[in-house]
Amino acid sequence: MPKSSARIWGTTMLSAGPISLHYGKHLALDGVSLDVADGETVVVLGANGAGKSSLLKALAGLVKPAPGARVMLGGDDLLGRPAHKYPEAGIALVPEGRGIFGELTVAENLELGAYVSHARPHEARQLALVFDLFPRLAERRQQIARTMSGGEQQMLAIGRALMSCPRLLMLDEPSLGLAPIVTTELFAALARIRQTGIALLVVEQNVKASLAIAHRGYLMEAGRITGSGTSDALRGDVAVQQAFLGAAAPSVENGVSP
Repeated sequence: MPKSSARIWGTTMLSAGPISLHYGKHLALDGVSLDVADGETVVVLGANGAGKSSLLKALAGLVKPAPGARVMLGGDDLLGRPAHKYPEAGIALVPEGRGIFGELTVAENLELGAYVSHARPHEARQLALVFDLFPRLAERRQQIARTMSGGEQQMLAIGRALMSCPRLLMLDEPSLGLAPIVTTELFAALARIRQTGIALLVVEQNVKASLAIAHRGYLMEAGRITGSGTSDALRGDVAVQQAFLGAAAPSVENGVSP
C-alpha cells in the first residue's frame, strides 16, 4: 500500500494530530495525523473497527483525545472548546445514524442547522442550495422527519449540516443501509457539494464511489494511518484493490507473480 503522498491541493485548512484516543483500556486511535486543504475532498478507508468513526468524533469535539493532540482549523486550535463551538468554527459532522430530530419537520430541522451566528445571514441562500441538491426535501418540507425513508433522512442530515455554512463537512458512512439507486443519487450530490468549494472528509464503506469523488485518501488499520495517496493512486494500487475493491489476489496461474 502507498505509505505517503504529498498534498497537491491548496492551502491547508484542517491539520490534526497526533490524535490518540482510549475508551477505557481500549486504544481506538494511535497517533493519527491528517490534513485537508481548502476545497479538497478526502476519504478515509478502513475495515469496521479501524477507528474511522472515532477519528471523526475527535475532529468534531465529541470525544476528548489524549494530551498532545491538536485539531487546527485555519490556524486556530479547536481542542478544549465545547463540541457546540465546533460548528461556529466551520466544522459540520453528519454522523452515522444521521442524528436528525425525528419529531420535527424537514423545514424545522433545516432551520436548526442555521443556528450558528455566521450562518444566520445566509440562511435563505443555503436553503436554496439544499433544495437544489435535494429536491425531495423541498417537496417534503412540512413532513415529520421520522416518517421519511432512510435515503430522505440522510439527505436531510446532509442538508441540515450545509445550513451551518461549513468550511469542512464531515460524513460518517453516508450511504450505509441505502439502496443502490439512492447511493448513486447521494454521491452525485456530494460531487456537486465538492464543486461549491466546501471541503469534504468522508468515511465510507463504498470505496469505489468515494474514491470517484475524492482528491486523496487515507488508509486506516487498527487505529493507525497505514497509507495515503491520491484517489487515482489508491485505485491503481494492487494491495488496496485486494483489501477494499474486491480484486482477485495475484497468482502464478493468471501470469502475475505473487
